[in-house]
Amino acid sequence: MKEEILSAAARRKIFFSPDAMEMILSNNDPMGFTNTVFSHLSKNMMFVNKQDIMDCIAGDKILFQSEKEIKPHNKFTPDIHIVKGTDITGESTCEGKVNDFAQYFRSRYFTLRRLIEKRNDFGRAMDISRAKTLDRETRIIGIVYEKSTTKNGHTMLTVEDDTDTAKIFISKESPLAGETFVEDEVIGIVAKPNAQRTLMMAEKIYRPDIPKSNTWELSDSVSKIAFLSDVHVGSTTFLEKDWDRMIRWLKENSVKEDLNYIVFPGDVVDGIGVFPDQDKELSIGDIYQQYERLSEYLKDIPDHIKMVIHPGNHDAARLAEPQPALNSVFTKTFDSNILMVGNPIYLNVEGRTVLTYHGKSMDDWIAGVQQLTYDDPLKVMKEMCVRRHLAPIYGQRNALAPEKKDYMAMEYIPDIFVSGHVHGAGQEIYNGVRLINASTWQDQTEYQRMHNFNPDPSIMPVVSLASGRITMHNFREA
Repeated sequence: MKEEILSAAARRKIFFSPDAMEMILSNNDPMGFTNTVFSHLSKNMMFVNKQDIMDCIAGDKILFQSEKEIKPHNKFTPDIHIVKGTDITGESTCEGKVNDFAQYFRSRYFTLRRLIEKRNDFGRAMDISRAKTLDRETRIIGIVYEKSTTKNGHTMLTVEDDTDTAKIFISKESPLAGETFVEDEVIGIVAKPNAQRTLMMAEKIYRPDIPKSNTWELSDSVSKIAFLSDVHVGSTTFLEKDWDRMIRWLKENSVKEDLNYIVFPGDVVDGIGVFPDQDKELSIGDIYQQYERLSEYLKDIPDHIKMVIHPGNHDAARLAEPQPALNSVFTKTFDSNILMVGNPIYLNVEGRTVLTYHGKSMDDWIAGVQQLTYDDPLKVMKEMCVRRHLAPIYGQRNALAPEKKDYMAMEYIPDIFVSGHVHGAGQEIYNGVRLINASTWQDQTEYQRMHNFNPDPSIMPVVSLASGRITMHNFREA
């Protein structure tokens, strides 16, 4: 925490004296206290001591750890909206025709090409058709159409853009030999043609990625946002006692904690017919009744909290991603306080960009990339960030709808990127982005037991919209 505060101060060209730092760190919420100090300091102040802090907060109701806290709360007004153009709800046009697929992949290609060309170390790319006619080093950007390993252990890629295809050769002795490629990802390549101009010899590989320079900028927001994924209401393994414990905590703490938003990243109910013999594991066998029961559970959440729900693969929505918001026939009993959106979705929450995605594509990532496992979903999420795409692999387990726009491309850099699906719980920071896998409220199922998969349930991640600090609240019954 001390390092975060010093870093925030340095960005503002402010230097705290030791006694000022001691005063800040003694507060209940050091980062929130620091943000308030920043807002009260005069613009030309550089060196700040304890007395300066006392002066600038005189009359302000900020109390220290040793004092009784009296923090008035005015009626909260939520500030949350969907980032324009990121919700498929009401926008789906695909019919599965050849032209739909062409438009879909063109959208993917040009969205990610722009991101690669924005890199400081890449620059403008040349069309593949022209690059193949030259006998010098060129820079191209293409979709990985095919990958293979030669009998001598070299890597061969076929990449394409809207002008042509090219064979890319990567020697097993090359520094690039350890690179992992997935089909249908978009990459930048620095390459030279071989003497016969039948191959292009790769020298460097570039991906869209989250820039290393990306950082979390502190804000003056006091709000926190929580995530409750994979609730699975209607399953016999729904952890109702843990859920009730979490609800009690919200009722007792959400106001004083400024927890003002909760996002549900899919699989809010267990669904019907999702897998063979699922009916044997259901406590509620009617999909409408599952949603009705969920709506009753959500009525217990304090009224000031704005909720957002999007579907997952167990929900009553089309399986192909992107998924539109749940139909009103299933949600008519829900409070109007709940925002129904598609999956995935970008949200703007008090100036923070939140990307929430259920995470079904993890099945394809883990099946297709040897070093990825269900035990480490955060590593999968980092691969998504590197390629700036949630689901690049087309035509495998995860169904993708060929819309005119590729909604799975990570066009914007999120401040928070959350997923669910694999019933794990974890958090990590990647190039300034808060990565969260948001647990589950379902105990181990028979299917999971057969595959020796142990979920990490009943954990609620909470993120400060000011500092980016993540707290994992565990409500698992001891």
